[in-house]
This record gives sequence, structure tokens and C-alpha cells, in this order.
Amino acid sequence: MSKRDYYEVLGVDRSASPEEIKKAYRGLARKLHPDVNKEDHQAEEKFKELQEAYEVLSDPDKRANYDRFGHQDPTQGGFGGQGGFNADFGGFGDIFDMFFGGGGGGRQRGPQRGADMEYTMAIDFQDAAFGLTKEIEIPRTETCDTCSGSGAKPGTKVESCSTCKGSGVQEFVTNTPFGRMVNRRTCSTCQGTGKRITTPCSTCRGTGTVRRRRKIEVKVPPGVDTGNRLRITGAGEAGERGAPSGDLYIVIRVNKHDFFKREGTEVYCDVPISFIQAALGDEFTVPTLYGRESLRIPEGTQTGTVFHMKGKGMPRLGNGVSKGDQHVRVVVQTPTKLSDKQKEILRDFSKELGEEAHEPSKSFFDRMKSAFKGE
Repeated sequence: MSKRDYYEVLGVDRSASPEEIKKAYRGLARKLHPDVNKEDHQAEEKFKELQEAYEVLSDPDKRANYDRFGHQDPTQGGFGGQGGFNADFGGFGDIFDMFFGGGGGGRQRGPQRGADMEYTMAIDFQDAAFGLTKEIEIPRTETCDTCSGSGAKPGTKVESCSTCKGSGVQEFVTNTPFGRMVNRRTCSTCQGTGKRITTPCSTCRGTGTVRRRRKIEVKVPPGVDTGNRLRITGAGEAGERGAPSGDLYIVIRVNKHDFFKREGTEVYCDVPISFIQAALGDEFTVPTLYGRESLRIPEGTQTGTVFHMKGKGMPRLGNGVSKGDQHVRVVVQTPTKLSDKQKEILRDFSKELGEEAHEPSKSFFDRMKSAFKGE
């Protein structure tokens, strides 16, 4: 009996969108379900036909092949399991094996390298500047000490797989419209290793690896920043049966500082000063990453003025000699609690200044006029 067109089964046009196909399937599935049509002896077959049509048309690749080849898709051995060769055996790739002697879909799978691991390490701001050595503890897979990673009980032998004769590959022969096909895939018995363990190790149960918590020493260089990654080669998960271990990646997160802020190698901070210091100028000490340093500000310093302290910033990663700068922004503090005598002194000072003490400077009005003129 010939198959019905899948678009006809779903009752949609060949140009139907995925949403239209899905909607049509849901409606028919409720209508044709065997539980709903118990008296219809063909209900189960109709429902299977509907499911088969939806399985093909809902998959973009299968639908494209169906539109091109119809029910006898040579890349899938026919839709619905009719004729051809099984998709599990490699499809078109095996045609090249037959005609050109290619390697095919199945190859012996040797021991796999261990997986990489990632660990997030939080460090203080000062540690990012000077570096540190820190010990961490991580859970990871390690090579079994009992069997040295072979997976076999000590004193027993690891034999060749009887299914694939040690090759790690199984061959399947099938006839297709293109001729006799030899298809290869990874051996299902030994998973491509080509070996069979008759007496598994009691410690690792034949896997060759065990789970442990291991302490690892991490050396963090000066100049690291949040997001930097350090790689420790071979400190990741153990590989299979003697294969190399993966790597451990340490992801750095630098904690915020109460006083300093950072942008790359540049360090920023705000330092409060009195309006007397700002007016008369002064010399005072400023905290830096490398200790307290003297900073001189000239008289008439305005709030928000930034002073640069060369070489007092963060070291450049990989070059501990070169450092960025520290940028000090002075913030003039206005006193909030004044005694009567202090207030009288300030009033006398205001009188000495005259109008300048109460009116904005001429430069302020000039800037405001420029703003309104769009200059």
C-alpha cells in the first residue's frame, strides 16, 4: 500500500509554516487518538500515520529531504523505516567510504583527555596589587591509584573486545539503491576502546578514575583584575585510562575597596579638604597602595580638582616594574556646625570680600550666556 503525502495527512499546504504544521498536528492528534476512537479499528494506524508525518515535517532537515526525495529519502533510508540504510550508520558519509575508501562514521575512540575545570577565586584589592599565593580545595576526578587508571583489578589482564576484535569499530553491511554499503560505527560493547575488562578494579569499579577533594596551590601574579583567568595545566579532571588530565582555570574576582577605585592600572580616590586648605593651599599625606605619600595642593584649589601621583597605581599584569598612576580628587568640605564666634569671623571675612562673597563670579555669568547662545 502506497504512503499518503505527509502534507495531505496533516491537511496543510506545502508552504505551511512550522507553526501551522504544529497547530494542525495538535488538532488532529486530539481527534484521531485511539482512546477517543475505540470503535474505529484503524484508529491506531491513522494515529501512527499522523505521528510519522509530523515527525518529518516538524524537523527542518527531514522536511527539506522529504520535499526533495519524497518517501524514499536516500540519506535516511526512507521515512518511516521503509527500505534504504539506517541513519544511525552514517548516511551519505558511508557512500564515500564505499566508493573512495574513506574512514567512515565509525572510528576507534582512544582514551579521552580529561575535562577542564573552572574555579572562581575572590581576592582583596591589595592582593591584586601585590599578588599572593593561596591554597584552594577542589573536588575532581583523579586516576585510580589501585589500578593505575586501567580499570582492571591488579593482577588481571585487559582483553581485546570480542565484538570488534580490538578495533573499536563495528561494521554493518546493507543493500541500498546505490549498491552494497559497508557502514562503520563505534563499537557498542567497548565504546570504541577496543578493550574489555573481565575483572573490574574494586576501587574505581572499572572506570579507572575516582572522585577526590584535592588541595592546590595557586600563585596569583600582581596586577590581576576581575575576569582574568589563570591556567594550571593538568590540574583538571583526570583523563581516561592514562590520557592527559584537563586544565584548571582560576577566574579572578577582585573585591571592592572602601577607599580606592580602579580602571585598568589607574587608581582613583577622593580626599576631603577644608575650605581653608583649599583657599590657602596645604601639604598633607594621602594613602596609596604603597603607603602614605605627601601631596601638595596650591592655594585657590577648587573642589573636584584632580592631582596625579605618578607610579602609585596598579602594576601592569606580567610586568611588575611598570605601574599606573593614582588620581586624587580633592573635595572641599563645607563646615556644618559653627560657633557664634566662627560665624562672626566669616561675616567679617565676607565684608572684606565685598560683593564677591555673595555674587557669582563674572566667569560664571559668561559661561551661562554662552550656554544659552549655543556657543
